[in-house]
Amino acid sequence: MADYDTLRALADDGNETALDRLADLADGRGDLTELSDLLDEGSEHAGRLLTRRAVENRDLRELQRLSDAGSGEAETELERLLRAD
Repeated sequence: MADYDTLRALADDGNETALDRLADLADGRGDLTELSDLLDEGSEHAGRLLTRRAVENRDLRELQRLSDAGSGEAETELERLLRAD
């Protein structure tokens, strides 16, 4: 497996697989700040991971933030949770 610095360099060069792997590593560490940063860089995988966490916590505000950032999955989950309440 590639180290963090190599993955970061590859992601910076536009490698989406490396970006996804960085998101997996951040998720494994519970590093929400890095996941949010990766989402800002365009990582859809980071958005899915953040959405999953927000759904588990029923965090409607976080789902709205993710939806505003362009996560269609977060928008769908937010609407689902709002209808269920």
